[in-house]
Amino acid sequence: MDQRVQLIRDYEGGESISALAEVYGIARKTVYKWLQRHASEGVVGLADRSRAPLHNPNKLSEEMIAAIIAARQRWKWGPRKLRVKLSAAEPEIVWPAESTIAEVLKRAGLTHRRRPRPRTPPYGQPFAAVDGANQTWCTDFKGWFRTGDGVRCDPLTITDAHSRYLLRCQITAKTDTIHVAAIFESAFREYGLPLVIHNDNGTPFASRAPGGLSRLSMEWVKLGILPERSRVASPQDNGRHERMHLTLKQATLQPPERNRRRQQEAFERFRQEYNHERPHEALGDATPASYYTPSGRQMPRRIPELEYGEEILVRRISQQGSLKLNGERTFISEIFAYEWMGLRAFDERYYEVLYGPVKLGFLDTVRHTFHRVMPRNAGLRLSSDGR
Repeated sequence: MDQRVQLIRDYEGGESISALAEVYGIARKTVYKWLQRHASEGVVGLADRSRAPLHNPNKLSEEMIAAIIAARQRWKWGPRKLRVKLSAAEPEIVWPAESTIAEVLKRAGLTHRRRPRPRTPPYGQPFAAVDGANQTWCTDFKGWFRTGDGVRCDPLTITDAHSRYLLRCQITAKTDTIHVAAIFESAFREYGLPLVIHNDNGTPFASRAPGGLSRLSMEWVKLGILPERSRVASPQDNGRHERMHLTLKQATLQPPERNRRRQQEAFERFRQEYNHERPHEALGDATPASYYTPSGRQMPRRIPELEYGEEILVRRISQQGSLKLNGERTFISEIFAYEWMGLRAFDERYYEVLYGPVKLGFLDTVRHTFHRVMPRNAGLRLSSDGR
């Protein structure tokens, strides 16, 4: 700025245009530019000006910016999903790119920068074979929290692994078998029975009993549902369901409602939006409801008993949890009291113990012991002394 002012003074002192260009190391055209600006605007005209174009044909209109902000305030979604929703609602409008929508939200103060966090590499199992609705349901408890009045809430969630359809998001009075079984029975009667239910290793879904079965999962087996459990300390095995929990938390628990009734109402609103309005990237931006259909396997009026093939020996477990074979009793587990077990001959000494399709372990008919894993000497012929 000082050099430009001095250039004007030198010109007014009688210096020629060519001399000024040579002294200041600029083109003659530039000298004329500063002289013209000083003549029309004075010293103020010598300041730097913005190089931004005076007219931007791609600039968003105020109406479009308002529509983007209104959509964000309604759905709380990211730029990609907002663009899909806006394009579906008004396809005649050319909506801006995701990056532009992100910038609009940023300038409006509707987004914040996330702190980077380490991510677990994705694991393909156990969902690799899921290619249809009701092949696998996923379930878990969303971490407990307290509502505004200080009451603890433990919401139980159930989703269909293929369509991501949220079947249930319900606060339970207790996280025990009775209350959880009631929620599942309601879901079974509304949507039918799945083939597999995937869950973690916590109660009431699993226990320390053989096969990891609990009283709840034993009822599932009787209904023809195979319980499937994640590996220990491996939440990525149920990654689709855990990702839904994150969305649920962001939409309904920041902050929680003032009481349980209002919190359950918020969960139901979220379930309606998640299933019928929110586009899902893994479904080609379709909604879960467009992919989900109820199961053709209906919930029976009574839970049936287990059935085994003709080649399977069937024995009933005593009240103390023991199994009787060849006049000798072998302890299995008290959780199977009064249940029917299947015994399939493995060799002359060992029987494979089954609870429906679930393999529990091996029965040693010589030592009258039960092994949860295959014994090392299984498959070998008995010696002459029976050992």
